[in-house]
Amino acid sequence: MPVTDHRRHRLAAAAGTLLLALAVAGCSGLGRTAVGPVTYTTERDIVIMMNSPSVRGCHRLAPAGAKEVTNGTLIDIILYRTRDCTGPGTTYVATTVSDVTGTGTLPWRSFSTVH
Repeated sequence: MPVTDHRRHRLAAAAGTLLLALAVAGCSGLGRTAVGPVTYTTERDIVIMMNSPSVRGCHRLAPAGAKEVTNGTLIDIILYRTRDCTGPGTTYVATTVSDVTGTGTLPWRSFSTVH
């Protein structure tokens, strides 16, 4: 009966591989987030917190923008002066670090994550 045992092992390995593939496919469909808050202060000194933003896409800040941004997430972010995460003058903000706009500069208006 060695042939039957060999077939059982092969069938068990194939079933295990299939289950693993299904588990990975199921998890990859979940929305991944940058665990933790991105906190920012507007020009009017209003503090806004975005908790665990998605790692995908462009995230808009308040319409007036932000003068200070603190990245409390586990993923680095890039700040933009435009509402659509494009253009020059970006700033890289590592995890658990803050950035403040300089006097006379435009506010931050959006951010994206680095992943």
